[in-house]
Amino acid sequence: MLDFPAINPVAIQIFGFSFHWYGLMYVLAFATSYVLARIRVNKTGSGWTMEQVSDLLFYSMIGVIVGGRIGYFLFYIDPEYWFSPPWQLLLINNGGMSFHGGALGVIAGIWFFARRHSKSFLQVGDFVAPLVPLGLGFGRIGNFINGELWGRVVSAEFPLGMVFPTGGPLPRHPSQLYQAALEGLVLFIILWWYSSKPKPSGSTGALFLLCYGIARFCVEFVRQPDAHLQFVAFDWMTMGHVLSLPMIAIGLGLFAYCWLRHGQANQQL
Repeated sequence: MLDFPAINPVAIQIFGFSFHWYGLMYVLAFATSYVLARIRVNKTGSGWTMEQVSDLLFYSMIGVIVGGRIGYFLFYIDPEYWFSPPWQLLLINNGGMSFHGGALGVIAGIWFFARRHSKSFLQVGDFVAPLVPLGLGFGRIGNFINGELWGRVVSAEFPLGMVFPTGGPLPRHPSQLYQAALEGLVLFIILWWYSSKPKPSGSTGALFLLCYGIARFCVEFVRQPDAHLQFVAFDWMTMGHVLSLPMIAIGLGLFAYCWLRHGQANQQL
């Protein structure tokens, strides 16, 4: 069994202002995305400029924050709170963020950017997809530092078990670290490798949806269900399971469609 590292959630205090690790992880996520975007822009024939990237990251950042908060209210909060004053959405300390809501927000940002810059929606999605996973990993590390979103109870003999300060006296799966590894590092390696050579338009974005959905679906089996929701179907499916299924289906369908269309185009040539 592992010991939970007692890390102060407040990373820096300057002139009475507190900067939390979770917030800094968001900054680090966007900074990493910017650096990776520069690498992709500088590739020969990328067809992108840094001015376009700055606009795209701005729209994506707005989409993550707004979509993440709205998604949290829609997917994880009791319906009676949907009619709370709108400013409740701004109180991030009152609840958290939903990845699936944030993903929808980013998709909306990509659509808006694509229309404004006369680019294909699928083309923009392919550009963005490899930039996302490391940021997701940083977010999960922020969850771990906060001691939140821990996993289900395990036996004391389980080598990765950990007692979280807010999770009671029993050891649990450090599911945040599982997600940081799968949805962050592993997904980044897959997408960066896949997109390193020309691929059918839309297939990189589709692969992101497919692989993230599978990773999240698997981790949900060891992640503690939300206390007020518990299992939402069949006595084993969590809300994370339910929200991941459409991602898997859409990702798989779009990936197959992109390669099928690509094969047909090559035959016509």
